[in-house]
Amino acid sequence: MNTAILGMFIPTFFFVSITPGMCMTLALTLGMSIGYKRTLWMMIGEVIGVAVVAISAVVGIAAVMLNYPWLFTVFKWVGASYLAYLGIQMWLSKGKLAISFDDHEQFEGSDWDLIVQGFVTAIANPKGWAFMISLLPPFIDRSMNLTPQLSFLVSIIMLSEFICMSLYATGGKGLRKALGQEKNIRLLNRIAGTLMIGVGIWLFCS
Repeated sequence: MNTAILGMFIPTFFFVSITPGMCMTLALTLGMSIGYKRTLWMMIGEVIGVAVVAISAVVGIAAVMLNYPWLFTVFKWVGASYLAYLGIQMWLSKGKLAISFDDHEQFEGSDWDLIVQGFVTAIANPKGWAFMISLLPPFIDRSMNLTPQLSFLVSIIMLSEFICMSLYATGGKGLRKALGQEKNIRLLNRIAGTLMIGVGIWLFCS
């Protein structure tokens, strides 16, 4: 690829990734509640979802979403409701994601649950679609083979998302350690639950 284009692409999408949003807030929340290692599973689902959105934005699948917006709306509402439900459970110090004083970051749910959670959040994020549709195509050189270009650019996007979510999840884990005394557990659950509910409302209203 053209090195000048690549030099513009990397900082552009890193800035988009590092900006606080639904996926970064989710990484912060899970980092706080279940720790960085378990949050990795959510991050895997999220980067896969981001890759699907990026590829769709280039190959034209996004046009289907525009022609049948009700499908996207239903999918988005289901995802938002699920995130809000998890947030309420955490706020009440109940459910799989709630922090307990002696859990040592044990998570009763499956890794698959976390992967799906990350994937749904990425796919159902309308701002993610907007960014990909508006920002990604201009970096594609139509005179060159599309497949290697797209593969390379999507790999950079996935790496950027992973790095940024790692920063947020690590920050959440650090906050948990700072406030991780028994008397602060309910406060941590309420902070994490409020953030999770906020992500659900954000997704529902966006």
